Amino acid sequence: MNKDIRNVVKQLLDDYLETNKLRKTPERYAILEAVYSLEGHFSIEDIDEYLSKNNFRVSRATLYNNMRLFMKLRFVVCHRLQSGTKYESSYDNNHCHQICTVCGKVTEMNLPDVMDVINKTKLKRFRKDSFALYIYGMCSTCQTRLSKRKKTKINSKDIKTE
Repeated sequence: MNKDIRNVVKQLLDDYLETNKLRKTPERYAILEAVYSLEGHFSIEDIDEYLSKNNFRVSRATLYNNMRLFMKLRFVVCHRLQSGTKYESSYDNNHCHQICTVCGKVTEMNLPDVMDVINKTKLKRFRKDSFALYIYGMCSTCQTRLSKRKKTKINSKDIKTE
């Protein structure tokens, strides 16, 4: 992730913690660094593994509590996917996903026309921070498997009737 984005998010976290008289713990900043270092979708286990590789251990409760805080601050978005709960850094990160309803594969898509429409949309009494779009369907791999199964069934019926 862009170093400028990391600095902005870190400053926003500093401001929030100071304003709300919360502690600036090394664990919070290590978890935030992990979130903005991991690419794409990641799990709590991925964050834990990243921190362990960097010789920084935190409890599960600390991980979950800070992820809730980061979601509240819109630094992280939570995706409930077929493969489980995944997270993604979300500050200045608008994008679209296509999700296969058969195998659960998630692919990020760049749809500039959709982005333009959303960015130009004026909302009453509401400030947009970011967005995510989910398009559900069947990936080409699952479509191919389904077609092969259908052909196999048709062929086996033809063989039985002869």
